[in-house]
This record gives sequence, structure tokens and C-alpha cells, in this order.
Amino acid sequence: MEQTNSWTPMAGLCHWEREQPDTVYLTQPTGGEITTYTWAETADQVRRIAAHLASLDLPEGSRVALVSKNCAHWVMAHLAILMAGHVSVPIYSSANRETVGYVLDHSEARVLILGSLDHWDDVREGIPDGLPIIALPRAPVFDPPRENLRAWDDLVAITAPMRGEPLARAGTDLATLVYTSGSTGKPKGVMLGFGALAVGACLANNIVPVGPDDRLISYLPLAHVFEQAVVLMGSLRFGCQLFFNESLLRFATDIERARPTIFLSVPRLWVKFQLGVLQKLPQEKLSALLADPRTAAATQRRILEQLGLDQARIAITGSAPLPQSVVEWYRALGLEMLEGYGMSEDFCYSHVSLPGRTRVGYVGHPHPGVERRIGEGSEILIKSKGAMLGYFRDPELTRAAFTEDGFFRTGDMGEIDEDGRLRITGRVKEIFKTSKGKYVAPAPIEERLISHPGIEVACVMGAGMPQPFGLLMLNAEARGAFSGEAGRARLEEELEALRRRVNAALEDHERLDFLAISDEQWTIANGYLTPTMKVRRNVIEKRYEPRFESWYDTRRAVIWA
Repeated sequence: MEQTNSWTPMAGLCHWEREQPDTVYLTQPTGGEITTYTWAETADQVRRIAAHLASLDLPEGSRVALVSKNCAHWVMAHLAILMAGHVSVPIYSSANRETVGYVLDHSEARVLILGSLDHWDDVREGIPDGLPIIALPRAPVFDPPRENLRAWDDLVAITAPMRGEPLARAGTDLATLVYTSGSTGKPKGVMLGFGALAVGACLANNIVPVGPDDRLISYLPLAHVFEQAVVLMGSLRFGCQLFFNESLLRFATDIERARPTIFLSVPRLWVKFQLGVLQKLPQEKLSALLADPRTAAATQRRILEQLGLDQARIAITGSAPLPQSVVEWYRALGLEMLEGYGMSEDFCYSHVSLPGRTRVGYVGHPHPGVERRIGEGSEILIKSKGAMLGYFRDPELTRAAFTEDGFFRTGDMGEIDEDGRLRITGRVKEIFKTSKGKYVAPAPIEERLISHPGIEVACVMGAGMPQPFGLLMLNAEARGAFSGEAGRARLEEELEALRRRVNAALEDHERLDFLAISDEQWTIANGYLTPTMKVRRNVIEKRYEPRFESWYDTRRAVIWA
């Protein structure tokens, strides 16, 4: 019999409920007002909703779905589901009706906990009529009302709290079903046990010691393992104070309030933060200030204060490659950017850069207890303490995901340097062959393209064509700056110069024949991007493929698609 897991999220909550009951745990901004919840207040609501879920007499381990924007009650709901002995099924708040409906059906969810959403008119069409619903504060309103809907606040008011310590759980007991966003096909239900949650909670602590004095801000999707492991599980394991961001429009205010000591983000947002600084302080002037010993320290401090990161002890980037120029830009400000690598299937417990041992372009060393090797076709194989229990309702896919000796097939290609640091070189399944019979790995080329401040997303394609090409989506700033005939001409010059620089670092068969500028925006809502901002290559290729030959025929270096 497996040894009982010594730490669970519920045990973490109860520990801090005893040790620092009156200390604020959750800070929630709502419409300009701030609501705080101490550890004792948080635990009280969790215990009451857990008691309500237990009263429904559902079979132990029933799936309870949770769809909401990040908020204090998301955390409470997740913990209540686990405390009641059930399995949490988080759904991205950006998911459309098809995805919501699919996850509810595939997970066999018995209850839905519903919170604030931005696109309610679409999502409600994916919710079955007979599914019991618990509505969080600020949840959307059903019109007409549903008989099987109960309000969170009403349940808290009338339900006695579940008493005592939470049941001990084995590491292989199923805790949560995380549905991968997936760049192709239907999302897969990744089964994560309590053992994975326990090791994931130590991610940040493996880099620097973490404790109750640390502060975190939650704004990336809590349905994603990156946010769950570092922010949610980390706060529960080490007693950190957790702040929330109400919306990206209020991000500057919310991060200024939090002054996080541990901060994580994804490449697209790191670039947006950088552009926000450069709009106020051009790079040429910034470089001069940083180069002058008399002004360097004050400039670094002022910009980090502007970003809300002057108290950050560690800053982590993950989910996708961050251009080297952006990493170096932040490091010039005195913020040592640490790159990490992980996936849903190992609860992000894989690799991370270590202070003083970083190398730009590498995702660092393995976490304690992680084994890795480079397999056939340069595929990265990982054996992690955070490994999933399998894919829900798909034993065949589960078997195919692992080698015979238990290593997970990541689908990523990589190499390891002399110090043991891992570098991601591409995706096994994304590699394509040109008509010349040469293979091209798009990811490293895309990373070079998005170093241009006006490019938000790049997708390199060209399967069956003589040479690859890059399809680009501009960010809002670039669309405004390069509007009009003169602006377009200036952008074309910049992009042609970019193409030449990128091609100079590539092999002949990898060099981009041209760059095409997308005629529309790629978003999560229209299906071009996953909820974690990765491109859905199959969707983009299908959309633009009829134009490929005409683009090649133009023989131009930059094309307006």
C-alpha cells in the first residue's frame, strides 16, 4: 500500500488556520473596493461549502467543475471540493460554449461552481439544464432562473462548517482533472494526484526560501498548472499572502497594492510590460541612464517600482520561450529573469533556472527528484514526482504517453549543455518538411521573430513549399503606429530588415522566403490561440492555406495578408 501523502492543500489551509488565524490570506479587489479574508475566514467558508457538497450524497471522488475568473472564491471553491472528498475540474474562464460543454460531459461533472465570466451569453449555452450549480458572488444571472442553482453566500449562511482535520490522502489519490488547452484536437483530461500537488507546491521554494512574509498576485488562469502550482499551492504550503487582479485594465493598481515578492508571467505579458515602459522612456535614453553609474541604480529602482516589481525576489517566465533580448532587458534592470519548463502532465514540476546559474535560452536544471534524458529524435523524456496518473477515460493514450521505463514523452525537442541546463529546440510534431525534403523546426525561428516589439505572435509554416515563411500578428501598439501608407512602408522596411537578421542565423533550408502580416487578430475567443496564448497551428493553417501559393507568387519580402 502506498505511503500516505504528508501534505495536501486542505492540510495546508488547516495548518495556517491554526497558526495565524487572524492574518490576511486573500485580498480581493472588486469595483474599486477591497475585501480581505483571513486564514480563519477563508477556512470557515471552505468548511461550510465542503459540508454542503458532502450533504449531496454524491459518490466519493465525484467530479465538481469550476469555471470563473480568478478570485478569492475560486480558491475557496477549489479547496471545498477537495475537502468534501471530490475531484476539482477547473475550466478556463476564457473557454467557449463548445469547450465548456465538452469538459462538463467528458469529466462527468456532477456539480458546477460558477463565477464571474466575460462572455456569459456564449458559455451558458454549454451548460446542461439539469446540472446543479453553485453561484459564486458576482456570478452571472440565469434568465430565466434555474431551480437547481444555489448561491454561495446563501449556502455559507445556512450550512454548519465541516469540523476536524481533513482526511489524509495518498499521493495517488485523484485530486484534480486539468484539461489541457491543446493546440490541436479536443482537450485531454490530465489526472493529477495529491502527490503531484505536494511537490508542485515547492516549486518556488526550490529556488529561494519561501515563507509567510512572501506575497503573490494571481492573474494568470488558475485553471492552468503554472498558476496553480506556484501561486495557489505555494501560498497554501508556505502561508503566503495572495492578492488578486480584477482585470488587466486595473493591473497596474492591483500589482502596486500587492508588491509581490514572487512573481510569474508568460512571454506575451513580459513583452507588454516592457513596451509600457518604453512608451514613456525610449530605449536609447534608458540605455544611457543604465550605462551611467550616477543614474543606473535610481533608474533601475524607478522602473521596477513602475512595474510593481521592486520587491520581487524571484521572477519566473514560462509556458513558451521568451526572446533573449527581453530576458536581457529585464536583467539590465536588476531583475534576474528565471525561465522554467513544465507541463500539465507533470504539474510544472520539471525544470527551472537557478539564480547565478542561468543561461539565456535555456530553461535551467531539473527540480529535485526529476530525471530526464534526450530520446529518439531529440525528444525530451521526463520522469517527475509531479507526474500525472494518466489521461481521464483514455488508457490507450496514457500508455502511449510513457516509455516502458516510465519516462513521459514530452513531444518537445531539446539538448543539455555541459552544466546540465536544458534548452528547448522545438516540437517533435510541429516539425515540417519543405518540398526540398528538408525538415524545419518552427519554434526557434518564431522566437527570433517576436523579438521585434511590434510582433505579438508569429507562426512559421511552409510544409510542402520550397521555403518556409513567417505569418505575423501585430500588437495594438504597432497597428496604431504603422497605420496609413507611410506607416505601412516604414513597417515593411523594418520587417525586411528583421527577416534578413533572422535568416543570417539560419541554415539555407530554414531561411524565410517572406513575412506575411495577418489581416485579423488571433484571439482565444476566435479559436486561433489556446487559453495559454499558444497558436493553434492547425486552425491558422486551415484559415490561410488557400492563399499560400499566391503569397509565394508575389515574390515580395513582406506581404499584407
